[in-house]
Amino acid sequence: MKKIAIILTSESSLSLALTIKSELSGAEIYTKAELKETTQISTIENFVAEAFGKVDAIIFIGAMGICIRSIARYIKDKHSDPAVINIDSTGRFVISVLSGHVGGANDLTKDIAHIIGGEAVITTQSDNTNLWALDTLGSKYDWETTSNKENFNLPLTTFVNKKQTALLLDIKDEGTAFLERSKPEHVNIFYKFTDIDFSKYELLIAVTPYLYPNTNIQTIYYHPKVLHLGIGCRKDCKPEGIAQYIGEFIKQKNITAASIQDISTIDIKKDEALLKDLQAYFGHLPVNIYTADELSDIDVPNPSEKVREVTTVGGVSESTSIRSADYGNLILEKQKGVLSKGNDFTFAIALNRYAIRQGHIEIVGAGPGDPDLVSVRGRQFLEIADLILYAGSLVPKELTFCAKDGAVVRSSASMDLEEQFAIMKEFYDKGQLVVRLHTGDPCIYGAIQEQMAYFDEHNMSYHITPGISSFQAAAAALKSQFTIPEKVQTIILTRGEGRTPMPEKEKLHLLARSQSTMCIFLSVTVVDEVQKELLEHYSPTTPVAACYKLTWKDEKIYRGQLQDLAKIIKENKLTLTTMIVVGDAIDNRKGLSKLYSHQFKHLFRR
Repeated sequence: MKKIAIILTSESSLSLALTIKSELSGAEIYTKAELKETTQISTIENFVAEAFGKVDAIIFIGAMGICIRSIARYIKDKHSDPAVINIDSTGRFVISVLSGHVGGANDLTKDIAHIIGGEAVITTQSDNTNLWALDTLGSKYDWETTSNKENFNLPLTTFVNKKQTALLLDIKDEGTAFLERSKPEHVNIFYKFTDIDFSKYELLIAVTPYLYPNTNIQTIYYHPKVLHLGIGCRKDCKPEGIAQYIGEFIKQKNITAASIQDISTIDIKKDEALLKDLQAYFGHLPVNIYTADELSDIDVPNPSEKVREVTTVGGVSESTSIRSADYGNLILEKQKGVLSKGNDFTFAIALNRYAIRQGHIEIVGAGPGDPDLVSVRGRQFLEIADLILYAGSLVPKELTFCAKDGAVVRSSASMDLEEQFAIMKEFYDKGQLVVRLHTGDPCIYGAIQEQMAYFDEHNMSYHITPGISSFQAAAAALKSQFTIPEKVQTIILTRGEGRTPMPEKEKLHLLARSQSTMCIFLSVTVVDEVQKELLEHYSPTTPVAACYKLTWKDEKIYRGQLQDLAKIIKENKLTLTTMIVVGDAIDNRKGLSKLYSHQFKHLFRR
């Protein structure tokens, strides 16, 4: 928890200080006056002198002059000074004064401005020009930052002055995804070092686990923790000099030790002194210990029959590094070393599977239809995708309008499963990003299981970004809470039995016994049978709603009673894009939640 000192110079601003304190964990109010919920100090000058090196942030509420005079003599370096913020006594302006990026004053300024409804005043050039904050970018994504310039301000100034910049992305992670989608105009992205013509650039920014030769231009390196070091050795191996040897060896292979995330070995080696020595040398990295069973499914490129006899696995260093890398690729195959007789050791390095810059398929939930209801993450993937394959019969094309220039956008409405897979694999094999866009949340009647089986069969990288389901859109459209305290606490998502058989234990009439709120998908064609089964346990007057094209421009909602459900569907000629909702929760206002009652107030205290 951060320590934040709020210095109050005027009693009239106490309510403002208390509001800020209530929203910022670790904040305390200090003032010369004797006021409730504050700590009394003798003088502001003495307090600042004592607190300046002990707190993470100081917030002054009052005149800027008091703030400046109080901190002036204690300012040393942006890497050690606390964040300092000044707020005028009315709360109109929140000003970042000191340690804007590194100390976090800029971000805290924005947070406080939101808390009190004030205006954030930030003078840092990169913030005001929407440029990356290169001095804090590494810490944000857990990258180690280095530069070929001792004065880091030189490449920073080059960047904020919008000089031509080459961005090299050797891996992919959350941080590189951010850089790709927020790229300024003066930055060009490269995925191979050899593709860069350095005569055209004044600055290189590289996110990489590798070391490259001097480029003769200003360079900032960000080294992500994406490498996994596997170790094998003879029993009771003497560790002297081995850590240094491995460190120098990988450096000669242009691999940076700064990107090593952990060290791994097999359980019979867990007590070897070499492990502790390596831990200390490489910065107290965690150690992963695996059993032979956990390594049995890993094929290594350089197996040893002798190692297999002892451990039952083909090789320790390669298999453990691959296992720690989530079955990623070896970038350094097994290396053998002997620094003294009888003290043989091996080591290998693997790149984390999820950091490999290769083809990737992101299955994105498009939401119920309204383009504004796709998640922020889903929209970000759509904006950077090389191929968008969307379910054209169910997903509005407007969702694809954010595609980047040059992206291919195709509807899968006329494609069978094999055709869909073929086009996705075509882009995947080129190392490109594919977005498979499904309606609602793809995990609910999304037909993704068959596709994922193909992806698994071909060992392809894929991930699911969830979306808002149509049942949630139905609750919003009906202005209904689908759970009622002490009456209905269960929501059932299901479908009627049509061409796709229902499991015997999930027949509608059995599910209806609970009289829960039921959201029925894909069932208008069998509405007569749906109504008949529901009436076995629900009252004929139970509220129902037929929700057609939820959140689309032509959305229509039809309310009624269960006994009239089939009539409602047929008279209004509703189609497959209709959600049927059944239950007393529709339009219910009687069962009020006790969550906000006096007895539950403790849940909301910070």
